[in-house]
Amino acid sequence: MKVSPVICVVPTGDICGEAATWSASGNSVYWVDINRFLIHCLNLEDKSVRSFHFDEAVVALSLTDVEGQFLVALGSKLILWNSATDARQGLDVTLPGNLEVRFNDGRSDPLGNFWIGSMSNNVGTNGESVDIVPGLGKLYRYRYGGKLEEIEDGIGVSNTLCWNVEKTIFYFGDTLKNEIRAYDYDSKTGSISNGRPFFTGFERGLPDGSTIDIDGYLWNCRYGGACVVRVAPNSEIDCVIEMPVKNITTCAFGGADASTLFVTTASAQKDEMDRLAGSLFSIQTETAGLPENKFITAF
Repeated sequence: MKVSPVICVVPTGDICGEAATWSASGNSVYWVDINRFLIHCLNLEDKSVRSFHFDEAVVALSLTDVEGQFLVALGSKLILWNSATDARQGLDVTLPGNLEVRFNDGRSDPLGNFWIGSMSNNVGTNGESVDIVPGLGKLYRYRYGGKLEEIEDGIGVSNTLCWNVEKTIFYFGDTLKNEIRAYDYDSKTGSISNGRPFFTGFERGLPDGSTIDIDGYLWNCRYGGACVVRVAPNSEIDCVIEMPVKNITTCAFGGADASTLFVTTASAQKDEMDRLAGSLFSIQTETAGLPENKFITAF
């Protein structure tokens, strides 16, 4: 896989940039800075960047079936947010034990359910970093109007939630274990089973967020590893893309033909010469991404 040189698109200096999400209808890429409680939006048409402030850590995003509306995962709860008006609506969904733990990476599945993991709360009330306690994380599924359903527990740091092209496999990672697992996914019921190791022990950093391309390859961001690795469906490494900063967090395909990979990064725990740490980067690829799944609010 050949890719273009890595471009720094927006040097936002995020402490922990995350949750890269492409909105095709808005011709925009959205992402967050967890520690500064921000959602950013880059509009590719006019090259403008807007940032929205929240009252706690913002950790994950999903498009919904309502134009301009996002499902937003804050550290302790889920809300609906309108990107045009900045209107916010609570969903009466609160993470159990949220003083000790917080939500982390999350994505919607092909059926419109929202899957989200949790972890030890490593963000203080003012955005400062706090030490992580291993094993406190859980994996949840949320259907609109329902309650959080606990699917799995004993997780260190929940990351990488995505589905293969055929909608038969769910990928889910635990950063602290340096492991991404594959599960059978039932596209009729939205349930998962038969979890097994998929990509483990890679020596370049630890697994953070991932996305899938139209060929079924998983693109995994490596926190501390200064790279994005493209992994084949059979778990073999296809290529390693070198990045100009150390801590790579999430990625999403976007642009006019969905072939541009947008990559978020973190300035936390950066190397001394990582002057672009925390920026949003882009990489032009020879493939394309799948359309973003949408959280369904109309049943």
